[in-house]
Amino acid sequence: MTTIYLATDHAGYELKEAIKACLETTENYEVYDCGALTLEPGDNYPEYMARAAEKVQYDSMHDPSVAIIFGGSGVGEAIVANRYAHVRAVVYAGGPLDVIKVSREHNDTNVLSLGARFVSGSEAKQAVDLFLTTLFSHDERHADRVIQIDEVTSK
Repeated sequence: MTTIYLATDHAGYELKEAIKACLETTENYEVYDCGALTLEPGDNYPEYMARAAEKVQYDSMHDPSVAIIFGGSGVGEAIVANRYAHVRAVVYAGGPLDVIKVSREHNDTNVLSLGARFVSGSEAKQAVDLFLTTLFSHDERHADRVIQIDEVTSK
């Protein structure tokens, strides 16, 4: 069973709730909501993103998990997540889904940051599905790079 942490601020709240409802109907996923738990116009994303990133960071040493985080652009949210060792976030704000596929296969990303102001509900669902079903390739050169990423971000 895959553990999935969700986090958002006001800008991604509705999209998070829609994705959460879809994920909770699947037996393969254990879903935890790190907030915001209610729509709070004007709230700030860093605390919610930090909660999700801390969970993924801790789980990376034990039973690996992933997070799906939401914000207006997804960029600031990914910046917060990427501050944590062993957390590798990819941003998706529309366009070709290949960025998600390659990020999972080559970089073993474990956080998907969605730009809620730029993707529709159906695009977000496609992005989440691809993120959750694409696995790390374990190709030696990619594995070496992930180790190097973890080494330089753990300092």
